[in-house]
Amino acid sequence: MTWRQALLLSCFSAVVLLSNAKQKIFMQESDASNFLKRRGKRSPKSRDEVNAENRQKLRADELRREYYEEQRNEFENFVEEQNDEQEERSREAVEQWRQWHYDGLYPSYLYNRHHI
Repeated sequence: MTWRQALLLSCFSAVVLLSNAKQKIFMQESDASNFLKRRGKRSPKSRDEVNAENRQKLRADELRREYYEEQRNEFENFVEEQNDEQEERSREAVEQWRQWHYDGLYPSYLYNRHHI
């Protein structure tokens, strides 16, 4: 008999718990009908709807701003590297030209000659 009593007790407690949970999970019929009702196009939005839309717009703006800022930073870094490489190549070319045309005088002879 004890196992039957334990089974009956557990079933009864399950029924009691489900009936309490039903009240917490499900909303009342009037609230449910208002929840699913569509708002007309010309009727004003509720404050919650306006706030939710504004939060979505602000978040989208923030993400867009972060994206474009990251793109700009990457491009600026790329341009800076390109300029550095160009400057290095130019400096090396000038240095090679000076070594090739060096005449042993400093500054070179071309700049020391006297114009008559």
